[in-house]
Amino acid sequence: MILVGLTGGVATGKTTVAKMFRRCGAVVIDADRLAREAVRPGKPAWRAIVRTFGKGVLNPDRTIDRHALGAIVFHDMNKLRRLERIIHPRVAREQARLTTQAARQDPNVVVIYDVPLLFEAGIDKRVDKIIVVTASRETQITRLKTRRGLTRPEAVRRIRSQIPLAEKVRRADFVLRGTLTPASLRQAVQSVMGALRVSP
Repeated sequence: MILVGLTGGVATGKTTVAKMFRRCGAVVIDADRLAREAVRPGKPAWRAIVRTFGKGVLNPDRTIDRHALGAIVFHDMNKLRRLERIIHPRVAREQARLTTQAARQDPNVVVIYDVPLLFEAGIDKRVDKIIVVTASRETQITRLKTRRGLTRPEAVRRIRSQIPLAEKVRRADFVLRGTLTPASLRQAVQSVMGALRVSP
């Protein structure tokens, strides 16, 4: 079994790459999905977020309003770190459980842990290999404006809240460009998957 951290910058194409790895036979664990599960209404992390940031971060159905919460934490790094301290330990426990489960089912499985804050949260120390997905800053900004409805300043703040892409690339075992054509990116993913299968 090999545990691989898949990361990059916000809006660099990690989700697309993760889907391609899944189609190649990898088990993909999505940190964002685990985080959404962790903050469902009534759960301990949800209660901690409401206590810390107030009821203004709730939608009418009591779910977390991610846009409202983002507007708070991406203006204040201390608040962002407080949010991370609430969510990260819970996500880490669930990731470990799912990884163990996958290894029991197939001792030779390739587990891809799709996690935006791999380095920021220190998860790089818990994985065997690291894949970084890259894109130009302008591509990131354009995608954030188009897909998430952010203004340019909001998009730039999101990007700056993470470790610079160049630093992530320096620490990666594999680098994939998220702006390749689908066919070229698929080929690159297959190549990396082949290398992971024979990796010691």
